[in-house]
Formats: sequence, C-alpha cells, structure tokens
Amino acid sequence: MKHVILIVSGFLSLCVSTLATPNLEKPNVLFIAVDDLNHWVGHLGRNPQAQTPNIDRLARMGVTFESAYCAVPACEPSRLAIMGGRRPWNTGGYLNGHRWKKLQAPGEGLSAQFLEAGYHVAGAGKIYHGMQYYESEWTEYMSNDGLFSNGPGVQKNDGYHTDKTHPNLQDEDILDWHSVSYIVERLQKDDDQPFFLACGLYKPHLPFVAPRKYYEAFPLESIELPPHLEDDLDDIPPPGKRMAGPGGDHAKFLKSGRWKAAIQSYLATCAYTDMNVGRILDAYENSPQKDNTIVVFWSDHGWSLGEKQHWRKFALWEEPTRIPFIWIVPGMTQAGSRSTRPVDTMSIYPTLCELAGIPIPAHVEGRSIARLLAKPSLKWKWPAITTHGRGNHSIRSETHRYIHYANGDEELYDHRNDPYEWKNLASNPEYTGTKAKLAKWLPKKEVPQPEKE
Repeated sequence: MKHVILIVSGFLSLCVSTLATPNLEKPNVLFIAVDDLNHWVGHLGRNPQAQTPNIDRLARMGVTFESAYCAVPACEPSRLAIMGGRRPWNTGGYLNGHRWKKLQAPGEGLSAQFLEAGYHVAGAGKIYHGMQYYESEWTEYMSNDGLFSNGPGVQKNDGYHTDKTHPNLQDEDILDWHSVSYIVERLQKDDDQPFFLACGLYKPHLPFVAPRKYYEAFPLESIELPPHLEDDLDDIPPPGKRMAGPGGDHAKFLKSGRWKAAIQSYLATCAYTDMNVGRILDAYENSPQKDNTIVVFWSDHGWSLGEKQHWRKFALWEEPTRIPFIWIVPGMTQAGSRSTRPVDTMSIYPTLCELAGIPIPAHVEGRSIARLLAKPSLKWKWPAITTHGRGNHSIRSETHRYIHYANGDEELYDHRNDPYEWKNLASNPEYTGTKAKLAKWLPKKEVPQPEKE
C-alpha cells in the first residue's frame, strides 16, 4: 500500500562492527515509507514511461538494491512485518484486516527501540496501517485532523480517478504535502539529541488522484501498456488464478477501454510522490545533520497494472512484490552503487539497529544487510521471501522465483530468460533440483490465519 524511505545519520565507519562503539556519535534516521510504489521508477528501468527524477537522484546518492521485495503484498501485514520485525507466519498477520495491534505488543516496534536508545522519534503520515500507531513508541506524531489523504471531497468509488475528476486539486490539498512539511521542519533543527524521523507517503495509493499538472507529462495518446500475454494464466495453477482475479478489475478495464487511462493516473500519482521526495531530499541535503544521517527509501509492496490479468497488489509475482529500495550511509555506501543480491523489507529493522549500535531485539527475524551496504557485490546466500495468506510463499533468488501455494501447487520462473514471468517451469523435471533448493527456505511451521475484522 504505501511505500517508505528511511534515513539514518551518523559518522559511520567503513567497518560495520565499529558502529556500536560508545565513542561514536549516534547516527540520525530519516525513515520514508511510500505506499503502493512498484518498480516503475526511472533508475530501475522497468517502465520507460516513468518520470521519477528525485527518486533517481536519491539512487545516485547511495546504494540501490535491484532485487528488493516486500515481506507481504498488502499494506497492513507488510507494515506490521517491517515495523514489528516478525514474519507473518509467526504473527498471524497475513492479510489486510488482521488487525496489527492485536498481533504486536507495545514496545516491540522499530521506533520503540530508537526511543529507548535516547532518540527524538517523530512520525508523519502512514507508517503503520492508516494513521494508527502506539503513542508510547513515539516522541511526537503529526495529527491528520482536517487533512485528506486523497484531497478534500475525493471518494474512492472504483479508485482509478483521472485529472478530470478533480481538475482544481493543488499539491497542498493532499495529506502527503503536510507530512513532508512536518519532517522538513524537523530536519532543519540542529540540536544534540539524535533523531529518528519517519515520513509515510500515501500516494500512489488508490484512488489515483493528483493535481492536473502531473498528468500533463503523460499524454493519454502516448501511454503504452506493460508487456503482457493474453494467455499468461494458462500455465498458472488454480490458487494463482484466484489471486489474479481475471473476472474483476481486468475485465472491467478491457470492457471500458480505460486500461491506458489507469496507467496514466498511476504514473501521474507517482510523479506527485516523486515531487514530495524531492522536497525531503532538498531538506536533507541542506540539513545541519546531513553528514550524520543515513537514508533508507522503501515501499511497502509493488503494484500490478494488468500483467497476468491482475491489478493492485495481493499476489506473489514480480510486479506486486518488487519495490524500490535505496540506502545512504555516510562513510559506508558509495554513491551510485548497485546490488543485485535479493533482499526483502524484513532487513530494515535489524540493519538500522546494527548501524545505530542499538541491540537487535530477540524477536526480530530479518537479516541485516549492513555488509551489503558496505560491499554491494558481497556473496549472499539468502533469498527474498514474500508471503500472501497462510501457506502461500514466494522465494526469490537472484535468478529464479519459486512460488509454493498452501495446497502444494507451484510456479517457477527463470528471470535470466523470462523477466516478466511468462513461462511457468514448475512441471519441467529439469528444474526439480532448482525447486528443491528454493523450497528449503519455506517456513516449517505457520500460525493459524485469524478471522478478518
């Protein structure tokens, strides 16, 4: 649903192990989360129509992870996993509606660790699901009273708005503008207390609304559909077809002829978010704390726009799971560097703690990527794991994606030759060994899936 950027600052040594030494100044953290931002950003090259100069600017400042994936392709459980540090099969937070506050105890969150470590911990916008959070885990949090995540008077209906729906919408009519202003103001302060600043941007979450000027860069007549096959679901097992939901959104777009209009709206809304990212970066670069601040930028999951006849998130393929993921760590990361190693968003919690010299709580399950920040090409044996519903998991290595459904059905894709996952190789006996190698990362036990509320 939303995407997130994290900035942690500190005079960091090239050697990660020295970060915990008591004589080092505590690094600051700027944490930016973006909702529903997929890999349609310029520096990842997935869609040449995307115009994201500020996100690309951020990528040039630090390390880009080209194979970064969400823990869960849905807002609420994704943020629960990232902020709480535990995977869905150990919390029961598999889907939206599983009520994260019932599954995470106060004090377990990432922000709580920085608060306990003496940081000024401030948040704005969507970090956990909606504007919900534990007050005890934050020094302050921006109120959204009188503000609108989609602009005043905008209703969701089908969610895929165009600029004609709200032609007079202004930048400041949307909550994200104010969330950024709140964080920018705090970046300008110069005091002795280290900070953890979290900025959660709603857009490009549905409905796709943005001021008209952002649409002008994407004329409808120039919009191109994403690469796709009309028969792409023919080799997909029944659980995958149910996730795709071909009788839902996709059928509506084919009937109405508004597939390109929806893509235009998504690109325009992403451009609005990119503008706000630029405001944050301007403040960061002019901040008195810049040289002591680490930046991490992430999205809570990806988004599909008709690939495999699927729309939105809620599936285990490349489009709804791959995200932009960027880190800046002064003294450690090299500007403009890239890593092809597969990582997922469970890495955020332990990595930030390690870089700040904060003990990683015992309940945290993710693996720190601090070593990859220092050396992006370092040998890395771990895959990225994404879960959607109990028993449904994707294991993404640097070369393959393996999907295992609760009923035992499988999918396997070779990304070296099939980047759009058009040919399911799971039934090919030549790949039995590949499947077995990836299947060893599947969880051995999973807690029950609770009832939605």
